[in-house]
Amino acid sequence: MSKYKFQIDKNQYEVDITNIDDNIADVTVNGVTYKVEVEKSLQTTKTPKLIRSVAVPSTDSSRQVAKTSSPSAPKGAGVIKSPLPGKVLNILVKAGDMVSIGQKIVVLEAMKMENNIDSDKEGKVTEVKVNKGDNVMEGDILVVIG
Repeated sequence: MSKYKFQIDKNQYEVDITNIDDNIADVTVNGVTYKVEVEKSLQTTKTPKLIRSVAVPSTDSSRQVAKTSSPSAPKGAGVIKSPLPGKVLNILVKAGDMVSIGQKIVVLEAMKMENNIDSDKEGKVTEVKVNKGDNVMEGDILVVIG
């Protein structure tokens, strides 16, 4: 925790304070450990550690990259999912519209911010699963592309 060097009457002392609980401190002086009672309570300063979990996108493929499909599967088919919980502010496509990769299709409000949800597929919109004003959770299907 803290290390100090003292000189008292020409004698050298190496002092290491290893732990403080309320008003009791564990102090090591020249290798010998003592429990020392302090008159007033000491506050230990602890720096919080920020640990963030790894965010995994909930869409089928990464943004702006077309996903390859098997030869028998319809090209560009799939769904666009909500990457985070929020409220649908605007829907920019309707059933029958053609969309391309990177095209903005839904505007989602999450954490008081507007987030543009872009298409990561190319094709024709077959179904819009949400309405303006709907609340969605992470991973909910927003648009089906066929």
